[in-house]
Amino acid sequence: MTSTTTSRPGLEHKWRVLISVVFGLFMIILDTTVVNVAFQTLRREYQASLTDSQWIISVYVLALGITTPLSGFLADRFGTKRIYITGLILFVISSLACGLAPSLPLLIIARAIQGIGGGLAQPLGPAFIYRTFPPKEQGTALGFFGIALVLAPALGPILGGWLVDLDLWRWIFYINIPIGIAGAILATNWLPQDAVAASKPKADPLGIIATSIGFGSVLYATTLVGENGWTDSTVLTWFAIGAVGIIAWIIIELFVVPEPMLDLRLFRSRTFTLANLIGYVTVIALFGAEFLMPVYLQALRGYSAFDTGLALLPLGIAAGFTTPLAGRFFDKIGPRVLIMLGFGILLINTWQLSQIQALTPISDIMWLLALRGIALGMTVQTTFATALSSAPQPKIARASSLVNGTRFVVQSIGVAILATVLTSSLSAGVKEQQNKAQETITTGKVARFGLCETPGVADADNIPAAAADKLKEMPSTMAAAAKIKIRAEIQAACDENVIGFKNTYTFTFWVALVAMLLGLLLPGWPGKWGGRTEMQRQASGGSH
Repeated sequence: MTSTTTSRPGLEHKWRVLISVVFGLFMIILDTTVVNVAFQTLRREYQASLTDSQWIISVYVLALGITTPLSGFLADRFGTKRIYITGLILFVISSLACGLAPSLPLLIIARAIQGIGGGLAQPLGPAFIYRTFPPKEQGTALGFFGIALVLAPALGPILGGWLVDLDLWRWIFYINIPIGIAGAILATNWLPQDAVAASKPKADPLGIIATSIGFGSVLYATTLVGENGWTDSTVLTWFAIGAVGIIAWIIIELFVVPEPMLDLRLFRSRTFTLANLIGYVTVIALFGAEFLMPVYLQALRGYSAFDTGLALLPLGIAAGFTTPLAGRFFDKIGPRVLIMLGFGILLINTWQLSQIQALTPISDIMWLLALRGIALGMTVQTTFATALSSAPQPKIARASSLVNGTRFVVQSIGVAILATVLTSSLSAGVKEQQNKAQETITTGKVARFGLCETPGVADADNIPAAAADKLKEMPSTMAAAAKIKIRAEIQAACDENVIGFKNTYTFTFWVALVAMLLGLLLPGWPGKWGGRTEMQRQASGGSH
């Protein structure tokens, strides 16, 4: 499908398109992390159990994962611009509903609609970029687009933590409204209209049902793993349903329907397949780091949500600077060197993080996160650009939906695996102790506490506030003995958690090593690199 526009051609039009896409999608990507910081506050506000409140996050991921694969098909059938703006508007309306929600069920429904809006809009941004920029500049454009992908998740904890600390948690939703309205206005005025297609693609109801069941069930299963474990019957049941759905979806798309919703034959391209496999690792590395490090800083080091966000900021800033530069180099030399160099830095960085200690200086951690940002800036969008570059031009929207949809699933499974590795080093006693501590925060204001340290508190006095209150009610001799016992238990929990973090980063190291070796098989310098134009020619030739 091609696009037409009445705007005058040249630099002004293409950069307007890029600005419009980045502005609109920045809000959606930001929301993936800004709500996580406020999760415990939402639990207290709605007096909800951990199981019930987990749906605030889970239903958003589920809706994203189910809707994203549909986005490309809907864009081809009803128009890319129309579906993109519809997604933004849904996101804005549901954000208002989230902020006004008087009960947990209504908040969960509004979050589901948020996920639907985000799933519709997010995959279509790259399609506009690829249709507007010439092939020799598309890597550069996707590099600038990648700023939203890597910087927005890093800013989320800072913004969310700041609003939570000010007791303005509803504004984590309200802040989306002006940004979303502005994004929709920019999109209406600046994005090109789709050319009228000679024939609209036919609906693929079997594929829609199968992918919704498959992706949705797997994503739901991963949300249960943290609480129930991988061997739980409910978890295994949902994974089984998901596997059956995905297998059915593959059979339907390849052998049953004449016009599949997602063209799985794109995986016949070695470059498309390799780029996606490597991209899955980069997504786990990015979101895994943003999952692991906040847990370390808050649970072990006693940092507030806002301070945790500040500590994570170097990752986003470094990635934000590196991603556009990587895009320029992609246009000139191809993906191979960028992937190899990026994963080389990532390997060294991950090994350094695997040596983390209970009291590693925060300045050292911020430096390591900045290095990780450089590595991710060289790899995340590079793999995405490589995958789309190997897809025929008319299939860009659906290729983007396929890449984004599968990345959501891999990200969720990857984070669940990392969480399992993290907790595998914890003894049964420590797990029970931490679960009880987590369940006690549904009411009241919770004082900051870290297992390994709490800023401003002496080591001998570093015990939870509830335990300290009980000690005050005891005779002094009993209180002293009890305090020693509590401190010993806390120190054991600290030591076991540190081992868990070391194991998790070590696991990530070996996965990244495999991805770097796969990167050798990608095109680019020192081999011949004809740019995206040559890749498009090969893709078009292979699609006949």
